[in-house]
Amino acid sequence: MIFLNAIDFKLDPIDFGIMIVYAVVMIWYGLRHAKQKSSEEYFLAGRDMTWPVVGISLFAANISSSTLIGLAGDAYKTGISVYNYEWMATVVLVFFSIFFLPFYLRSQVYTMPEFLERRYDARSRYYFSFITLVGNVIIDTAAALYAGSLILEKIFPGVESWIIISLLAFAAAAYTIPGGLSSVVHTEVIQAVLLIAGSVILSIITLDKIGGWEKALAVTPPDMLSLIRPANDPSVPWTGLIFGVPLLGFYFWANNQFMVQRVLGAKDLNHGRWGALFAGLLKLPVLFIMVLPGTMARVLYTGDTQLAKADDVYPTLLFDLLPVGLVGLVLAGLLAAISSSISATLNSASTLITMDFVSKLYPKLTSNQLVRTGQISTVILCILAAAWAPQIRQFDSLFKYLQSVLGYIAPPIVAVFIAGLFWRRANSDGAFASLMFGFIVATFLMLSRAYDLVPAINEIHFLHVAPVLFLACFTVIVIVSLATPAPDDAKISAYIWEKKLYDEETEELKSVVWYKNFRILSVILLILTAILVLKFW
Repeated sequence: MIFLNAIDFKLDPIDFGIMIVYAVVMIWYGLRHAKQKSSEEYFLAGRDMTWPVVGISLFAANISSSTLIGLAGDAYKTGISVYNYEWMATVVLVFFSIFFLPFYLRSQVYTMPEFLERRYDARSRYYFSFITLVGNVIIDTAAALYAGSLILEKIFPGVESWIIISLLAFAAAAYTIPGGLSSVVHTEVIQAVLLIAGSVILSIITLDKIGGWEKALAVTPPDMLSLIRPANDPSVPWTGLIFGVPLLGFYFWANNQFMVQRVLGAKDLNHGRWGALFAGLLKLPVLFIMVLPGTMARVLYTGDTQLAKADDVYPTLLFDLLPVGLVGLVLAGLLAAISSSISATLNSASTLITMDFVSKLYPKLTSNQLVRTGQISTVILCILAAAWAPQIRQFDSLFKYLQSVLGYIAPPIVAVFIAGLFWRRANSDGAFASLMFGFIVATFLMLSRAYDLVPAINEIHFLHVAPVLFLACFTVIVIVSLATPAPDDAKISAYIWEKKLYDEETEELKSVVWYKNFRILSVILLILTAILVLKFW
């Protein structure tokens, strides 16, 4: 017997009313904060975002409905090792704030591919724009739509999934298209608060329902409550944690237009850095309010009552444990996460199309025409993502889908960015050759996994594949760069990290109070992260 079938997913009119009111208020609030007078206002919110808005926006865009459902589902199936992606994000954000963020903000770019062009050439820019657009559609937007449909299909079982997905897409696009990034980030602040509140409530009630943490320990194998797993672990092997997870995290937080666009909208470097570190701090409690509830669910749904699919854990807890009223509140939080993720990816993708393709092909377009182009692009991308979302059902779990796809597309891009910042000799030919090599290998690996072309390769964990592919791509950059002319030093000097930059910042920080000193804040954040990891080692 599957316990899921015994749960009544019927929504009480009170809960339904809360969800409807929330959706209407969010659309109104998003439209109220619209900015579209210029391309800078529409795509980067006028570059005047303060650090709390930057940090909460980063957190809300990352902890979307797909991540929320995926974390709980993976924790139910394999234990808390899925949290390794979360705490490692904190470490990556510290690295990003110290080294990469200053170059991004000082260059005044709109997109990550645009930055890549300034360091290398247009070939790298267009390739990266294309890959990012594909990722925005099939990874970020489609996954958020699919996650939302998992919840709403249980509430409205007679409605076709494509109808639900289309309605979700329309709701998010309703304020994203006219309002741009300003509408997105302002709604994300409200949505993050609701999301965190709902997760805390559900965690407390779940813990009370199972009779305390000791009950969870009694039915959960000790290794499932450990972050550090053996090298042959099917979830997150320790070798993959050290060499693979940082690569995925670096791409997601430091190279992905979807996330970096929020930091590009910061009013200055300090607010960008504080915001990124604040987002890292918000990632730490995720273990207690989003991961552990999935592990605790093993007490309730085990043996004859186990759930049929890992992605069903969160909605099952929601409807099984929460009383009327709270169900609507937490569902409103889920709607918040859904719309947050969809609107964020749609806005970043439309920015890429407009600034990396249209503005280059038609340089005489006015700022208002660029805004209109971005709006039309958003509609098209929304339709494409809605069409792809149902295909995600073919994967074992939502979280595995998200991470495995990233494991193939991230390494070449990370290699090019790191080489570009820290190695002056890296040139445009080396970067483009590396990206093409990575694309060919990644395509082969994905086709092999889909059609079982090379079984031996398919059995290798994607967290082990990622670092090998990264090293191979980095080697290509080195070989081709050394075999071709050196880049123009005058052109690239503004995009190379040097120790003198560290020394200059050291002098500037001497007069800065400790709680505004990003280096001190970074150390504190890393210490808190280390304490948490050691506690659940």
